[in-house]
Amino acid sequence: MQQENMVPVTILTGFLGAGKTTLLNRILKEDHGKRIAVIENEFGEVGVDSEIIENSEEQIVEMNNGCICCTVRGDLIKILGDLKDRRSQGALEFDRVIIETTGMADPGPVAQTFFTDEDIGAYYLLDSILTVVDAKHASKHLDEFREAQEQVGFADRILLSKTDLMQEEENQKLIKRLKTMNPRAQVKKVHFGATPIGEILDIRGFNLNAILELDPEFLADAPHEHHDEVESFVFRSEKPFNGDKLEQFLSGMIQVYGPDLLRYKGVLWMKGNPRRVVFQGVHMMMGGDLGKPWGGDKKQSVMVFIGKRLPKDLFLGGLEQCLA
Repeated sequence: MQQENMVPVTILTGFLGAGKTTLLNRILKEDHGKRIAVIENEFGEVGVDSEIIENSEEQIVEMNNGCICCTVRGDLIKILGDLKDRRSQGALEFDRVIIETTGMADPGPVAQTFFTDEDIGAYYLLDSILTVVDAKHASKHLDEFREAQEQVGFADRILLSKTDLMQEEENQKLIKRLKTMNPRAQVKKVHFGATPIGEILDIRGFNLNAILELDPEFLADAPHEHHDEVESFVFRSEKPFNGDKLEQFLSGMIQVYGPDLLRYKGVLWMKGNPRRVVFQGVHMMMGGDLGKPWGGDKKQSVMVFIGKRLPKDLFLGGLEQCLA
């Protein structure tokens, strides 16, 4: 199935009370003209308006605006397979899927579903991981809960809610902290539950061929007061990599540090290869793809690693050893 025919999937995460459910209720009821299947990956939390679910014997409920609501208290692969079968048979119509994780969840296993199951991975395209962050309580949550930090580390885009309740100076301080933790994710301020649908869908943030964009200011590496468990670092080089050495080194590091590696991504210059090599991973799952030819562009490698207490010097030193 070609990418354009695949069903795009957005994973929506965020700490308890950040505004995910308000956003989902709006998607399920508002007249936006898009057919979306919303999957609630529930673990006994009160999620999408409970009356939507309670009035139905079945896990899948069709809404008036053409959207579909499903709740999963177990196997995500099963419900994605079920939706796929019904769509193929013409029994259900939807163009895209949004999966909400619970407020205390690590989005990693949800993202890994799209790598581990071949049928699911061939039918659905993981579009991006969005994290809703509540500006009013974020500093406290980030200080106290590892899960809140992990959700920031996984994000392709961060939606900052409740900024109107805070002084602009406080908001800027928080944005700086979020960018130090995850320099890849664009941070957007949103009004509680009123995010334009276009800022949530078709971001292609997870796409291997998405350009690796980093905030240039982040790389100034200013000292920061917070010793967050989730941190990021960047490797850059203007020399090409030796492919075999790099593969060996990364495989070894992933074996040891995979559980603590939240996201890693890079655009690489490989010796003897006229095209860019784009790679990325989540925890222990890593994938690579050929990108555009270098042509006349300046050749260089840029890699970003986001994880929990990673041995930065070990990674950077090892990567230097892999250069041709």
